[in-house]
Amino acid sequence: MSKKKVVVSLGHDALGYTTEAQWDAVKVTAKALADLVEENYQLTITHSNGPQVSMIHKAMTELRRVYIDYTPAPMCVCSAMSQGYVGYDIQNALRSELLSRGISKPVSTILTQVTVDPYDEAFYEPTKVIGRYMSKEDAEIEVKKGNYVKEDAGKGFRRVVAAPRPIDILEIEAIRTLADADQVVIACGGGGIPVIEQQHALKGASAVIEKDAIAGKLASDLKCDELIILTNVDCVYKDFGRETQSPIVSMTVEQAKSFIADGQFEAGTMLPKIEAAISYLEKVPSGKVLITSMAKVKEAVAGKAGTVITA
Repeated sequence: MSKKKVVVSLGHDALGYTTEAQWDAVKVTAKALADLVEENYQLTITHSNGPQVSMIHKAMTELRRVYIDYTPAPMCVCSAMSQGYVGYDIQNALRSELLSRGISKPVSTILTQVTVDPYDEAFYEPTKVIGRYMSKEDAEIEVKKGNYVKEDAGKGFRRVVAAPRPIDILEIEAIRTLADADQVVIACGGGGIPVIEQQHALKGASAVIEKDAIAGKLASDLKCDELIILTNVDCVYKDFGRETQSPIVSMTVEQAKSFIADGQFEAGTMLPKIEAAISYLEKVPSGKVLITSMAKVKEAVAGKAGTVITA
């Protein structure tokens, strides 16, 4: 039986929010991923990095405050750091879990760059909050540098960066080669390192890319059979959080668009996942999207849980 090629997108709950929490979380995540390997899936894994990149940004900023000779790390460098250390934890935990089940399979992390448009409207209206809380004086310094800040009432100010749309995954051929060789690949972590093409050079952008947006693009570029999005709810709901809340077991792209038009999905949580599903299925109509939680993924791939979206 031929293997199903799948992109698995991991949310915050799969990784935890601190270094130590991540060590524990990836052990649980590895079990769910290993279950998919045993179900004859070839995995390409992408993941969120919000808490991790924020932690790194805070640390590098504070390092500069304490040791004046150090240079603050730009967002693109913080993104690269987070890709490396999150990928490291996932690949080691998954390799260990697979070996404990008698499965010898390479697991590799690829530091992935993703091009963005310097004129993307997101650069004019940044929305992603990152980094430490700052005083008003520190916030004013950031503004003078040309950065954006946002006040969180009673807590202070935090930096805000753009979330532009991904254009091209630069290491896609390397990812494809490993995937075609039936290796487990971890790529485009945190949305990928956002870069801007300047002739033959690449310049890191002060931005982050939506993890869900890159998951949809990665799945379509690889022409995967499925996109599995793991989040903190067991399925997609209609009227989420209301008395009339009800699970959506399945929907088509057109139904998903209708739900979006009705305002059913909250921006920043479920909406980006549905938009990623639509983007993937419009390019790979034969594909399937499954949205569920880590706890339910084994049941979901057997058709007993989660929400399925098709063209």
